[in-house]
Amino acid sequence: MSFADLIKTTVLLCAGAATTLAAVAVLSAAAEHDPGAVTIPFVWWAVAAVAGSILGARGHALPAIARLLASARAVKDMPEPRPGLIVLARLWPLLISTLIACVLSIAAPQIPGIEAGFAIVSALAWRNQYSAVLAVEGRDGVRFFVDRAPFWRPITLTRTPGFKVYHPTQ
Repeated sequence: MSFADLIKTTVLLCAGAATTLAAVAVLSAAAEHDPGAVTIPFVWWAVAAVAGSILGARGHALPAIARLLASARAVKDMPEPRPGLIVLARLWPLLISTLIACVLSIAAPQIPGIEAGFAIVSALAWRNQYSAVLAVEGRDGVRFFVDRAPFWRPITLTRTPGFKVYHPTQ
């Protein structure tokens, strides 16, 4: 799986988790006939949206992503595509935290509401990293792929030859 696709998938899954968690929080509060139960999470969602927008407004790759791209080992062949396993191995904390927050909504509807704010921040903060990785790939004429590894190991990348993007000067 290409690293740019993993980043795009991460953003979409974080946004989907935020939507799901917000809906669960609102439905739980409605079931308990307590509209005040989502007042604080609603304010947190607004703060999270502003914070995520500010964090995601950068025009360059995050330092951690830049280090990861720089440390990618070069190979000549494209690795075997296993997107499902790679996404599950890399994004399992998002899945587990979303499921736990949904289950805990039975006890308190604020829990999924607060968790939704963290998913909002993540989705908005990572939204431009996909473009940053594509820009590096186009500039250097390479493609970055995520290595298949157990979930407890840090993410590593391989670099394969790709196509350089030519921008003629005017």
